[in-house]
This record gives sequence, C-alpha cells and structure tokens, in this order.
Amino acid sequence: MRVLGVLSVSQRLAQAQLLSLAYLEQLFGHLRRSGLVASARGPGGGYRLARPAASITVAEIVDAVDEPIRATRCEEGSPGCLGGERCLTHDLWSELGEQIRLFLAHVTLADVVGGRIAGRAVAPRDAALLPTAEAVLSSIAEAAQ
Repeated sequence: MRVLGVLSVSQRLAQAQLLSLAYLEQLFGHLRRSGLVASARGPGGGYRLARPAASITVAEIVDAVDEPIRATRCEEGSPGCLGGERCLTHDLWSELGEQIRLFLAHVTLADVVGGRIAGRAVAPRDAALLPTAEAVLSSIAEAAQ
C-alpha cells in the first residue's frame, strides 16, 4: 500500500527480491499459517518472526510455502520418471533431494542473515569408501547397455 508516495515495507521487500507484492503476501500467508511469522494489523502493522531466527530452519520455511525439494522429474506417488518407468538415475537424484532437505534442516534463518552458510557442506564420514563419480557413471553406462 502507498501512503503519500512512500513504499510500504512489503513493497520494498517485494522489489528487492524481484517478487510481485501479491506473491509475497501469499508467501507470508503460508508462513503465518505455519506459525513461523505473526501478523499485526493497522498502522505500524505487518509481520514479525513468531520465534527467534535461530530456531527457524530453512527447511521449515520451504515446507511452509509448499515448495518441494526434489531433484527428480518424478511426481510424488507416480510410477516412474519416463513413460511410467523408473529411470536408471532415479535413486541418485532422489537421494540428492534428500541431502538438500537434510542440509536445509540444519541451517537456520539466523545463519542465513548472519552469512554463516559457506563451508557448512561436509562429506560423509566414510567418503573414502564411496565410489567416485567416474565409477558411478561407468556403472550407469554399463547398466544401460
């Protein structure tokens, strides 16, 4: 809403994030219904975090706005990726999606705002026992023949 030519905080946020104001309001609606933000009406109203930023994970935010974290083309509950059949790399992409979700479950809003993300991704403890990407691709190529 404009008041005397001044942009509201919501309008400034929408512009800064290259989002439409309507879409931003939809997102805040989802966040409010999920209990991540609280809203206040009237002059000086708006949204505020319902909990400390250090206790809100990015995964909670993604879940609240109904954005699936999938690295596959498969729809949830569908029989397969391509023409109703499961593709050879389905499990690879499915596991990648799960790793992303697990990572986001351990990153808080405070971490993002504080710039404490870089360097957080770590290899599995037994990474030396895992096959190399080359070996995985070779196995996929052999299975496809």
